This record gives sequence, structure tokens and C-alpha cells, in this order.
Amino acid sequence: MGLAARLLALAALLGLLGLLGGCSGLRTLDVVTPSSDYQPTQGVAYGLDPRQKLDVYRPTRPLPATPVVVFFYGGTWNSGERGDYRFVAQSLAARGMLVVVADYRLYPQVRYPSFLEDGAQAVAWTYRNIGQYGGDARRLFLMGHSSGGYNAAMLALDPQWLRKAGVPADALRGWVGLAGPYDFLPIENPEAQPVFFFPDSPPESQPINQPLAGSPPALLIAATHDSTVDPVRNSEGLARRLRSAGVAVQERYYRRLNHRTLVASFAWPLRWLAPVVDDVARFVTAHP
Repeated sequence: MGLAARLLALAALLGLLGLLGGCSGLRTLDVVTPSSDYQPTQGVAYGLDPRQKLDVYRPTRPLPATPVVVFFYGGTWNSGERGDYRFVAQSLAARGMLVVVADYRLYPQVRYPSFLEDGAQAVAWTYRNIGQYGGDARRLFLMGHSSGGYNAAMLALDPQWLRKAGVPADALRGWVGLAGPYDFLPIENPEAQPVFFFPDSPPESQPINQPLAGSPPALLIAATHDSTVDPVRNSEGLARRLRSAGVAVQERYYRRLNHRTLVASFAWPLRWLAPVVDDVARFVTAHP
């Protein structure tokens, strides 16, 4: 995109960027999201609770042995709706990937670790059923942003959750963390404190405290200037631990992004900010 086009896109979206902290900005991204790259199946139940539902986005131009990405959104385990993240699904479906966006129960309905159990159930449903939608369960990836990145990390790094849901230990080909909190004790965020029983938060709730050895390959992406989740302590810290455990890990850091625009950059009007979608696509296609 040329400079003039970038300036026009930026001017048109200035109001949007100010709204990205809430549902209004996400729904605006949804409005400008193309619908020609996928075929949706919405509101599939993977459990009995009303929050235990997911949407499936089948690519119109799938890759061979179509890889599957299960995406978990952020919201400090207090908020979030799967329908607000169609722009993430579209961006990956346009690259030939099948995408599952899952809701999960939130605080105050539940606390840790119930949302991890929900995530594991969503992955289990995907593993067992995604072949009916054209996806290849042998190419299964997890991805999440912010607290959703935490969920993806815990499901990938602590084998008990997927094992309890009946998913084989070697089912995951990899996982992608977008500005995830992986090392956040003691908890400073007041919204997250009751979720993890602060001040008695269990150490085993932290991704960085997991055994790590033998876990699937990871791609950690963060914004250099992230004032919500410290990229040095979380992404860089976890990357060091993964490497020391012999796990393949890639890192990407972007100066032009912040915590919110990192996930917003999946939307087509904002992709010029950073090649985050390219990073994810390369990571997935590199793990056949």
C-alpha cells in the first residue's frame, strides 16, 4: 500500500482506533471485513452451557491438507464474544486455513481453571469433528490474543487439559501467542485478580512455570510498546524458557503496534501496520 493510500486508510480509521478497547471498535472491524473468503457455520455447541459455542470458518480456497487454527480472544477473562472476531477468521481463511473461534465461560460465572477446561473441550470438538468441515485434524494449531493467548499457551504447555478432554498428547502441530500474559504473578490487574484467587493465586496457573519440554513449536508475537502486557517479561521470558527446554520457538516484535492494534492488524484496512498475518501464515504452513 502506497503512502497516500495508507494516510487515507489511517484518516478513515482514526475514530475506530480510539474504540478498539471495546465492542464498538471490534464491530466496526467486522463491518469492513470481506465475506467472500470463507463459508461460516455459527453457533456450534461443544458443551451444554450457553457460552460453550464456537463458529467454524471454512476457506473458499483451502490449502492442501487444510490446517486448522482454533482462536481464543482476549478480555481479561471478563469479557468477549466470538462474533466480534470474524476479521481474524477472515484473514486466515483467505490464506487457506480453516478457523474455529470459540467462546468460553468468563468471570464471575467461573474462575481459573474453568475457562481452560472450556478451551480444551472446544479443541476436543475440533479434533473430533473438523474433518466434516474439510479441515485436517492432523494439522491443528492454537492461537490467542492477550488472555486468549494465555489460554492457548496453557493448553499447549500443560498437557493435563487436553488429555482430560480426550485429545492425544501429540495432536497439536504448534501454537501462536499474541501479546499473551505468561508470567504475571503477583497479579496487578484488578480485573484479573479475582479470576485467579488473588492473593492466593496458584503458581501452576502460569504458563512459564510449566515443564515445557516436549511441548509443540511456538510463535510468540508482541508489540514493543505494550503497556498492558509487558513483552519483555512475558513473550521474551517465555521464549527463553522454551529454548532452554529444547522447544522450537520464533519471536516477532513490532514497534508500530500496541496491545490492541496487534490483533486489529488482522483486519484488512490495518494490515499495513505490520505483517502479523504473514507471520502466522508462514508459521502454520511451515509445520505440515
